[in-house]
Parts: sequence; structure tokens; C-alpha cells
Amino acid sequence: MVFIRTILIALTLLFLVHLLYQGNRGIIALIIGVLAVIEVAALIHYVERTNRQLTQFLESIRHSDFSTSFIDMGLGRSFEGLNRSFNEVIAQFKQNRAEKEEHYNYLLTVVQHVSIGMIAFRKDGKVDIYNNAVKRLLKLSNLKQVSDLVAIKDDLPEVLLNMKAGDRQLFKLVIDNELLQLSVFATEFRMRGEEYILVSLQDISTELEEKEIESWQMLIRVLTHEIMNSITPISSLASTVHELLFENLDEALKLRQIESEDVENIGTALDVIRGRSEGLLSFVETYRNLTRIPRPNFRYFKVRELFDRTHQLMKPKMERDGIECIARIFPEDLMITADPDLIDQVMINLLLNAMHATRNVAHPEIVVTASMNANHRVTINFSDNGEGIKPDILDKIFMPFFTSKKEGSGIGLSLSRQIMHLHKGSITAKSIPGQGSAFTLTF
Repeated sequence: MVFIRTILIALTLLFLVHLLYQGNRGIIALIIGVLAVIEVAALIHYVERTNRQLTQFLESIRHSDFSTSFIDMGLGRSFEGLNRSFNEVIAQFKQNRAEKEEHYNYLLTVVQHVSIGMIAFRKDGKVDIYNNAVKRLLKLSNLKQVSDLVAIKDDLPEVLLNMKAGDRQLFKLVIDNELLQLSVFATEFRMRGEEYILVSLQDISTELEEKEIESWQMLIRVLTHEIMNSITPISSLASTVHELLFENLDEALKLRQIESEDVENIGTALDVIRGRSEGLLSFVETYRNLTRIPRPNFRYFKVRELFDRTHQLMKPKMERDGIECIARIFPEDLMITADPDLIDQVMINLLLNAMHATRNVAHPEIVVTASMNANHRVTINFSDNGEGIKPDILDKIFMPFFTSKKEGSGIGLSLSRQIMHLHKGSITAKSIPGQGSAFTLTF
């Protein structure tokens, strides 16, 4: 079309020149000149139409207005192809937006459906989204700002706003005379150039109560077992001593005539009573020590210091028992924040257990490895090639007073778990019977 219009303009101009050359054709020349100007203006308008359509197309995309369509009939194949491309692009944008809206509605439905409360808010505290579980948990009908949660608990908004990715908090809330134990976990993400915090709220009251009842039942069973083991022989022997010393005459006590053989039996019985009583007192004192762990005095120091202290302490016994202990630290200058005295106690307990597990092995070996895991947390792993732990007792080894050793008190691993809990860390165990065990401290 541009080529034809250009040819027409050229012919018109040639005809105008011809008329001017012949003379006496002024009116016709004027008409032809006006016609030439109109043709040039029409060509310019025709050429600029592409720019206008492109501008309209870009404006439609910028404002997400995909209702626009481009239809120009009779303007040539180039315009028809351009309009077709514009319409196809707009149709694709429209489809993409529809798919994104469907995806958003799908995720929104999932978020609203889950039973765990979820709140997403900006750094300034403006709430972007919250689900129905939050409404049920906190008895809220509307939540626009995190500061609105001050009606639930005074310091709750401040705690939520200061949470970082990976932070976990436990809250006790009383709502409508109902006690809630909320586990709050936070993560961060960035969207449209703005930072958001996503927190999940889960009521774990039922789970905590079940675990608490289960723990009390286990503890009561252990305490009952230990106390009965001591009280039963004491009661029996006390009754025996009473029979040897006294006789009932008309409901009055009278001292028997004691023979030399009875004196020996009474002395033996009293020794047993004293021994069992001291054992019971020792058991109670051990239980009391288990509940009196001091608060950690945190320091920032090299892991190598831990290794050197505990190895120096355990070295004589290891050499006497022929146990090879290998220590590895990656990197060599690995640092840790902990209470060195408390962690020393944990390491000693784990080393003693490993030494006991390897007592019947031909070539006993203990490997202690410290490193940084994928979550950038310091881990210390204790592995041995000992007899291992049976699967049926592996989940009980951290229970207070539970032990599979005749000479053990059963508080070492329980004490170690409590110490690691005070360090916001954990202790885990893996074992294969006949091949060995591995305990991992994570800080």
C-alpha cells in the first residue's frame, strides 16, 4: 500500500509539473496541487497508523487492559499481519492472567482450608492475608494491622514484627477462658520489591497435654519401680527384726531372749536395711540433681577446646581399654556458642556410653566429628563400632533412669538432652545392632 500511494503521489506531482509547464491551466493545476497535498497527508497518516497502534498495544499491556482488539480492513497485508500479531499477543496475555488468577485462587483456597493459622504481613505491620484458622484460633473477625493483636496479648504484635526467618516461639494465650498453647513459626519472602513475613500459628495444647501425661506416667512407673525395689526388702526385713526382738503378750510388747544366732541375723538385717535406705536416698538425690541443671553461661570458643579437655580426661581409661579415639573438626577453627562446662558433661556422658558399647569389640574405635551442617548449625557426631542399641529400646534411652547397663544410673542421656534443650539444640541417636551407634549434637 505504501508503494502504490508513493507512485500515485509521484504521478500527481508529474502531472502538476506538466500543467504548470503548459500554462493557462491555473485552476486545474491548483486542484491537482491540493490533491497532491491530500495524498501526501494520507500517506503520512497511513504510515503513522503503525505507531498509533503500537502505542495503543503497549498502553493496553501496561494497564492490563486486554479487552482491546485490533481490526483494520482494507489497509493491506502488512497491517493485517500486524493486527493479527497484536491480537494473538493480547490473547496470550489474557490467558496468562486468567491462569495466574486461577493459581492465586487455588493457593488462597488451600491457605483458607488448612487448619494451621497463617498470617502474611509487611514489615510495617500491614496484614496482606490471613486464613480462617486464625479467625477461629484468635476469635477475630477482622485483621488489618499486626498491632490489632494487642487485644489478644500485649506483647504479641511486637514479637511477631521482630521475628526473623526460622524463628520459633511458644505462646500461652487465654481466649474466652480457654488456654491455648500456640507454636509460632516465621519465614520471610520478597514480593513486588517488598519484604513480607509469613507466620504460622498452631495450637499444640492437646499434643503437649498428651506428652505431659505420657511423661508423668513413665516417670511414675520408673519412680514406683525404684522405690518399691527398696521399700519391699526394707519392710520385710523390718518385720523380721521385729519378730526376732519382740513378742506380743496380752497386746503388750516384750523383749525376747535373744540368742547369738539371732543377734547375727538382726545385725545382717539392719545392715541390709541401712544399705537399701542409703540406696533410696542416693536415688532421690540423683533425681533432685536431674531437676537442678544450672542456667548456661554462654561463651564463644573453639570446638577444639572441648575436644582437648574431654580427650585428656578420658585418655587414661581409653588407653587401658585399648580404645582408639579419632577426633575430626571441619574447619579446624570451628567456633561454637555454648556453656563449656555443661557441654563437657554431655561429651563425657556420650564418650562413656561409647566406651561401654565397645568393651567386647576386638578393635574398639570411637570417632568424634565436628562440622557445619547444611543449615549452618554446628554439629558434633559421636560414632562407635560397638554392639549397638536394640530397636525396641532406642526410643527409650533418653527417659530418666532408663538404662540397659547393670551399673548405670539412667540419667546420663536424659541429663544430656536437657542440657542441649537449654542450648536451643538437640541430641539424636541412630544405631544398628552389631555394627555400632551414632549420637549427634546439633547447636
